[in-house]
Amino acid sequence: MTSPSALEAGRTAAGELRWADAVEYLARADADGGLGAADLELLSTAAILRGDRDSAFDAGARAYGGYLEASDGAAAARWAAWMAFELFEVGDRSESQTWSSRAMQIAAGLDDPLLSATVRLGPAVAQLNSGDLSEGRRMGEESLAVAERHGDQALIASASLVVAKALIAGGELTEALAIHDRTMDLIEAGGTGPFQTGDVLCAMISDAIMASDLDRATAWSEALDHWCRSQPSLVTFSGQRSALLAQIQLVRGDWDAAAASAESAMARFRAGDFRAAHGAPYALGEVQRLRGAFHSASESFRLARESGWEPQPGSALLLFVMGRTGQARSEVRRTLAGGVPFIGRFVRPAAVEIEAAAGDLDAARRSLDELRGSADTMGTPLFDAIVALAAARVRFASGDAVGALADAGRAASGFLEAGAPYERARARLVAADAHASLGDRDAADVEFRGARETFLALGAEPALAEAAARMGERRTRDLTAREAEVLQLVSTGLTNRGIAERLTLSERTVDRHLSNIFAKLGVSTRSAATAYAYEHGLV
Repeated sequence: MTSPSALEAGRTAAGELRWADAVEYLARADADGGLGAADLELLSTAAILRGDRDSAFDAGARAYGGYLEASDGAAAARWAAWMAFELFEVGDRSESQTWSSRAMQIAAGLDDPLLSATVRLGPAVAQLNSGDLSEGRRMGEESLAVAERHGDQALIASASLVVAKALIAGGELTEALAIHDRTMDLIEAGGTGPFQTGDVLCAMISDAIMASDLDRATAWSEALDHWCRSQPSLVTFSGQRSALLAQIQLVRGDWDAAAASAESAMARFRAGDFRAAHGAPYALGEVQRLRGAFHSASESFRLARESGWEPQPGSALLLFVMGRTGQARSEVRRTLAGGVPFIGRFVRPAAVEIEAAAGDLDAARRSLDELRGSADTMGTPLFDAIVALAAARVRFASGDAVGALADAGRAASGFLEAGAPYERARARLVAADAHASLGDRDAADVEFRGARETFLALGAEPALAEAAARMGERRTRDLTAREAEVLQLVSTGLTNRGIAERLTLSERTVDRHLSNIFAKLGVSTRSAATAYAYEHGLV
């Protein structure tokens, strides 16, 4: 017989959003004598929010069976639709389709418009992912209309997201963001369940980031952060929250905080937030790429790719900065060939930079034209600055230094207004190149040095090296051939005496080399120097 105390404690914990306690008590009650369908549903909900997918789907399947046994078709169909959606989220498309079919079959025999609208959402999402935007949008709009007539706020939020995603995929960004604004009002008013709130907020923030709308992204991220923190034992959505925050912090120039957020995202992903399977390693890879930890970034992007989503444009930019331009071009071209306009807008700035550097100005101009065509619908200072920087790159590569200087100046001003210091410094590098090409070395030095100061403050090692190279300066981190040799041997674990014997040097000379290496790299231990050597391909 089910323990009343454990059951009531589990119900109370779930009502108070204490998901770890809810799982513990409800699982205990289930083991004691079994739970009814409604309590199994509650256990499934708590388990999925704790990141325990196996327990969640087991309890969910039993809840569905319990509803059927009790002849509660409406509850069975509603829960089958939930199972379909969650299975879709974890990538099990075949099983998701099975559960979606069950939900649709049951709902078809019931005269319940709200239930029908609910079970249609899963197939609507599937239509969008298959590329049938018009059908997915139609199904989403039908569900939204029914939800609004019945005042079902949770369904309104979910259906609104489907419609917004269809609009974004079709290039209608302004209208989609307006829908997101209305959905945000709904969430703030309360009434949406934990899954709807988490799913919708994460999707909205991601859309805002890709739209270069930092104001919306920041505001919505703060709302997600507050919501997650109100549920201390929440695992699902918590990793995704940190990953999205890291992307915003990178643009804002708070790279130390971004690194911490990315590490937190990875920790929560490992703890069970499967929704962060792409976002967490991608955010970490971006931090690593920008700071010059190339080997680690490559591994992070590989892990992100395992989620089924391409880690772009970060992966292509990593290959580019590592000198693998041909591979970088292949990656951006493959992504753009996917034909998704919204993703294309996010990747095309990298495509312009890579193609222009490779000398394919026709390809660079095509991507630039696509970006310019999006400027009216994107309409943010950050995106306008991104387009201006892309134009400056193409103009300079084409030999138009005067035009490049004007575009780079507009880009730098736009990035300053948007609060994006790294991108502003990159625009200043292009301006410096243009000044130098026009023979104004003093103006070029001003831009070079301004960019370098920003890179130094951020810890943007690859960009700092690029700036120094353009100025014809020797980086303090550049090691002599002998120092590099000593560092390679340090990384093998040899002592100073062992290194001295290997290189036929005195220990005192090895000590001096090692002191110089520590000073140039800004480290104080052999392990830190070894890590640097590994990250920069010296070993």
